[in-house]
Amino acid sequence: MKIYKQKIEIKSTTQIEFVDITSKVGEIIAQSGVREGQVLIFSPHSTAGIVINHNENMLLQDFMRVLYRLAPVSDRYSHDLFELSRNNKSDGRSNGHSHCKTMLLGVSQTVPIEKGHMSLTDKQSIFLAETDGARTRDVVIQVMGL
Repeated sequence: MKIYKQKIEIKSTTQIEFVDITSKVGEIIAQSGVREGQVLIFSPHSTAGIVINHNENMLLQDFMRVLYRLAPVSDRYSHDLFELSRNNKSDGRSNGHSHCKTMLLGVSQTVPIEKGHMSLTDKQSIFLAETDGARTRDVVIQVMGL
């Protein structure tokens, strides 16, 4: 069994953004030499998730609209008062809504690898789902197999 790990850096430009990282994950799989196994795509952030879905502009807008509706920026979040109540240093962001959005999305996905390629359909892409941008994010790609 072989395990190969690499970290990639993604820069988001807007508050909510779906950044397609499918080709970067594919390149890392090729570098790993793994032909049969699986790849784990992990976001080590509490306000950026990993999702698999169709990369179609209007659908991505629908995803954003749903996330805004489920966890609106304008709602009251106890987390936004956390820094004040604990005398913690804040980075200036009131981002309780971003944490809630990421909770709905999840921070990792695992995809099977067959014959050196991900078992995704033509309609599936892997996204870093930014919910608190613009920021620079790390994504950990871990390839395991033979």
